[in-house]
Amino acid sequence: MPALLATSTARTLAHWGAAALLAAASAGAAAQTTAQTASQGAAQAASPAHLPAAQAAGAARYQCGGIGIDESTAMRAAMKDYPLSLLFARADGAYEASIDVRITPQGGGSGQAMAFKAGGPVCLLQLPAGSYQVQVQGAGQSHSRTVKVGGAPQSLDFRF
Repeated sequence: MPALLATSTARTLAHWGAAALLAAASAGAAAQTTAQTASQGAAQAASPAHLPAAQAAGAARYQCGGIGIDESTAMRAAMKDYPLSLLFARADGAYEASIDVRITPQGGGSGQAMAFKAGGPVCLLQLPAGSYQVQVQGAGQSHSRTVKVGGAPQSLDFRF
């Protein structure tokens, strides 16, 4: 009888052991899938938002945007990679958009004048080196500044 009990116990353990191993393997696979999904989500969240599409005006290219926290963060992080950045905000710091912008080369510069409506509070500009007059109009106000690009990135902050 002890041999029969030992055989029966071994079969029961083998059965439940296999079931436990199968359950553990399933749980492990589910946990791995969940971890992979979470990791991919975190990687997507950590990657910067795409910048708005570039527009061209002669030799100059510009991108305006910054609506929403992700795009705003991406635009501000990219400022260091552009010769000229423009930022539009109210006096209280709230961002402004739909600003009319005109950029004119000064002193015989090689660039050509360009005009556009900023589709967001941040504009990134690729301009040939030179001196430019930047005129902006929005929120019932006009501002004008002169800037020289070609060395370190420049940023102009306009308050309305």
